[in-house]
Amino acid sequence: MKKNWLLLSVVLAVMFVLAACNNDGKNAEKTDDGKKDNPGQAEETKVDTTTLPMEVTNEGDVIKGGTLRVALVTDTPFKGIFSWELYEDAYDSEIMKYTTNSLFETDGDFLVTDEGIAKLEVDKDNKKAKITIQGDVKWSDGKPLTADDLIYPYEIIGHPDYEGVRYDDDFQNIVGAQEYHDGKAKTISGIKKIDEKSIEITFKKVSPAIYAVGDGLWGYAAPKHQLESIPVKDALIASDAVRKNPVTLGAFKFDKIKNGESVQLVANEYYYKGKPKVDKVVIEVVPSSSIGEAMKTGKYDIATSFPTNQYDSLKGLSNIAILGRPELAYSYLGFKVGKYDKANRKNIFNEKSKMNDVNLRQAIGYAMDIESVGEKFYQGLRVRANSLIPPVFASYYDGTLEGYHYNPEKAKELLDKAGYKDADGDGIREDKDGKKFSIRLAAMAGSDTDEAIVEYYRQNWKDVGLNVELTTGRLIEFNSFYDKVKADDPEIDMFMAAWGTGTNPSPIGLYSEGAEFNFSRYVSADLSTMLENIDSEKAMDPKYRSEAFRTWQEYMSEQATTIPTMFRTEIIPVNKRVKNFDVDYAKETLSNLQTIELTADAPIK
Repeated sequence: MKKNWLLLSVVLAVMFVLAACNNDGKNAEKTDDGKKDNPGQAEETKVDTTTLPMEVTNEGDVIKGGTLRVALVTDTPFKGIFSWELYEDAYDSEIMKYTTNSLFETDGDFLVTDEGIAKLEVDKDNKKAKITIQGDVKWSDGKPLTADDLIYPYEIIGHPDYEGVRYDDDFQNIVGAQEYHDGKAKTISGIKKIDEKSIEITFKKVSPAIYAVGDGLWGYAAPKHQLESIPVKDALIASDAVRKNPVTLGAFKFDKIKNGESVQLVANEYYYKGKPKVDKVVIEVVPSSSIGEAMKTGKYDIATSFPTNQYDSLKGLSNIAILGRPELAYSYLGFKVGKYDKANRKNIFNEKSKMNDVNLRQAIGYAMDIESVGEKFYQGLRVRANSLIPPVFASYYDGTLEGYHYNPEKAKELLDKAGYKDADGDGIREDKDGKKFSIRLAAMAGSDTDEAIVEYYRQNWKDVGLNVELTTGRLIEFNSFYDKVKADDPEIDMFMAAWGTGTNPSPIGLYSEGAEFNFSRYVSADLSTMLENIDSEKAMDPKYRSEAFRTWQEYMSEQATTIPTMFRTEIIPVNKRVKNFDVDYAKETLSNLQTIELTADAPIK
C-alpha cells in the first residue's frame, strides 16, 4: 500500500505513493514513402485480460526453506534509498515491498481494515484519528515497535531540513505540521502520544481519503531507535541506516546490498505474522530486453514487471504461470507550464510559458495515434486512457469521458485557431509571431522499442505541422529523466512519463499547489477548489465525492496540462515451483509473504 509518487513509485504510503514509473513504450514504424502507417508489425491477437488469474495454484510437495529469486525488471540501476519517507524511485519501492514497514492492511476497495499491524479509529466529528499497535510487534532487530516509531516518520517529513517530496498540501492538513516545518515549533502540536502503543492525530479536516491513508495520515512506521541520532539534512538519506542496514517490520530483512544491482534478504524471525517459510529472497536487476529469456530458462521465480510486447514469449512456456491484474498506474504526456519554488515548497504557474496555450496542448493530444499503438503492440494489455483516474478505482473513474482520440484534422483546426500556421510552406508551423517554432520532448529510454514508438509520435506531430525535437537529442536514462523533469530543466517543453497512483485515488498528492510531484506545475484557483472538494468533509457523502471526482476529471481533460495516454494490465510471470503467491489487491499479498513456499531447490526450467 502506498501513497505519494511511483512513479513510479510507488507510491502507497499515505498520500499516494506516488512513485514514478517507467513509461515502457513500444515499437512504431513508418512506410518508406514517409506516410504514417499503423505502427510496427506486432501480432494483433488480443489477450483476454479477464481470463488472467491472480494467484498461482502450483502443485507438488514443498521443500524446507529455499531461496526465492526475484527479477527487478529495469534498464537502470536502482537508487538504493530504502526509506518510505525518503525514496522517490519505483524500483526502490519494489524492493521495500518485501521488507515493508506498512502499518495498515487494505481491502479490495483499498480501504484500511483492522487486520494490519495497527488499527485506525477515526473520530470525524472532532477531526481526530487514533492509531494503535495491535499486539507485541517487533522490528527486525528485535526491538519493540512503539508509539514513538509511529510519530517519528511525521517528524522526518515535517522537519525543516527535509528535502523530500512528501511534505505537501496533504501533509499540512495535520494541525501544527506547518509550524513545525517552518521552525516555529519544536513538535507537531496535532500529534500526541497516548501511551506506548497508541497515538492521536488532529487534522484540519477529515475526509473519505483518510480511510485510504490520505488527509496527511502516514502509512508506515520508522525505527526511531535507529534513526533519531542521524540529522535529517543530507546525512539521513546517505546513512547506513537507509542505504545498508535498514531495520524493518516486513516478512524479510536486509542482509546484503550490492548498490544498484542486487539485494539479498533473509527471513525476519520477528515478523508479526510468523517467520517466513522461505529462507531468503534474492532480488537482481534484469534488463527488460532479457527478462523473457531469463524466465524461460528458469533463472528467476518472479518478475516484478514484464514488457507487454514480450507477452507472446511467455504464452507457451510450461514452467511459467502468467498472472495479471489492472495496474494502479497510467502513462501520460505532461506539459511544462511553470516552476517549482523549492524555498516555499509550492508550484508557480507561468501564464507566459511556451506551452501555456490550451489549444496547442489539446492539438498535440489529438495528433497522437495512441489507438494504433495500443492495438498493435499491447495486444489488449494496454488501452488508450481517457482519464487521470485508472478504471480500477470503479467508484471514481468516469468511463464516459472522451479524452483525446486520434483526430489529426481536429488537431490542425486547433493549431490554426491558436495562430500556429505554416507561413513559409515548408510543412512546419511557425509560432504566433511567425517565427520558427519547435517543441522539446523528454522521453525515457527503456525497452529496445522505446525509440521507435517515440519517433512514431513525432511523425504524428509532424503530420499536423509541429516540429518536435528530443531533449538531449535522444531518449534519457530513467533516473536522469526524472531528475531533469523534477528540476524543471529549461530544455523540456513536454515529457512522456507514467504515474503509479498507489491505493489512494485522491489526486491532491500529484496535482495540488504544494505537490512537488505536480511536474507540469499547473496551478489555478479552480483546480485548488476541486481538489479540496474531493477530500472535503462534504465528500463523506459518496455521491458528492463521486461528482467532485467527475468535475475534476473533466477540468483536467479540458486544460490538457497532463494528458493521459495509456491504462495498463500488469503481467506478472511466476515460476511453477512457487506456491501461495497471490496478486489480488483484496488479499494484500505483500503482507502475507511469509506463506510463500517452493516445490524445488531451483526455479523450474
